[in-house]
Amino acid sequence: MKKNVVIQMSNSMEATPIAHLVQLANQFNSKVYFEMDTKKVNAKSIMGMMSLVLTSGSTVTIDAEGEDEEKAVVELERFLTE
Repeated sequence: MKKNVVIQMSNSMEATPIAHLVQLANQFNSKVYFEMDTKKVNAKSIMGMMSLVLTSGSTVTIDAEGEDEEKAVVELERFLTE
């Protein structure tokens, strides 16, 4: 399951919000990736996620595959848009 999400957060994603995002991704059994431009990184990897420049207004594709993929996409989208 893939979904494009426009990030709607007040500030760019720095270390603490990225850590929370990675912790959230790790709650799911599904494989979860974030795709941005030509990069695809494991959403469960703090180093991978920090390599993306996630800023408000930018678009990221959440790509989840597994038994709880739909829930993973919904929860990660909620995190990025609140």
